[in-house]
Amino acid sequence: MNLSLRHMKAFTALAGLRSFTRAAEHCCLTQSAFSALISNLESDLGVKLFSRNTRNVDLTAEGEAFQNIVAHLLPETERALAEMQDHVERRKGRVALAALPSISSGILPGLIARFGAIYPGITVQVQDVASTVCIDMVRNRQVDFALCAAVSPSADLDIDVLARDSFYFICPANHPLATRRRLTVPDVITYPVIGFESNSSIRQHLDAAIYPRQWLRSHQVNSLSTAAGFIAAGLGVTIAPTLALFQFRLAGLKAVPLSLPINERDICLARRRDATDSLAAQAFIALLREHLQPSVQALAHTLD
Repeated sequence: MNLSLRHMKAFTALAGLRSFTRAAEHCCLTQSAFSALISNLESDLGVKLFSRNTRNVDLTAEGEAFQNIVAHLLPETERALAEMQDHVERRKGRVALAALPSISSGILPGLIARFGAIYPGITVQVQDVASTVCIDMVRNRQVDFALCAAVSPSADLDIDVLARDSFYFICPANHPLATRRRLTVPDVITYPVIGFESNSSIRQHLDAAIYPRQWLRSHQVNSLSTAAGFIAAGLGVTIAPTLALFQFRLAGLKAVPLSLPINERDICLARRRDATDSLAAQAFIALLREHLQPSVQALAHTLD
């Protein structure tokens, strides 16, 4: 049978009010429509639920048994439908994403706060991992989507460019290049730089930008904050994208725009091609499309 919420509500109203007229009014139905609903329910069940005459409406024995069932089923059904409606209206939900560390600790927190102000009932979970790990997490269905550096085209992924950032030469304020307004590769290529691990999207972009030439490296570190500490201690210089510059806002450090042969780094949205975004994920992606690139540009302008 096809037991609907309307059937259960109509049955409950009639069982409580014991009047077709009052129960129909309670359900905002005409009496004929209400009677047809009850008849349909009884027909589907194959049993009479009510005994009625001109004066009384009473539950049959089977009606009393069904009343006990509906007393448990109706609240749970209403709760489940209300829960689903909360998701539809984006009052509840969950967004799980992977993102580059430079995004996760820089621009992303502000965007999550903005999203939370609009959708306070939706939780956002972030995994801050390298670009290759971002892609693996998308493929393994561990996250809804990822914010990563540009990746090679793939049959199983949809990749959309959401933003682009450029690069800066980071050095102590007393460095010979610190007072320049803009630098090029010939200006910096002779200075050993503090580099990043091989799976870092920053390193991969920098290596590709000057290939087949190579950067001189003084040290190799895993994190941007470590690189900042090394520079502050006078241990060298580095090159970092716009999204990472907040890590280098230490006293005595200077960021100078650097023009590279491959000058911009794509920040991409990666999703499984065979997946359907949840409504919560759709809302967060819409916010990213609207605000990510302007946030990158605003960050760059603060350094001009």
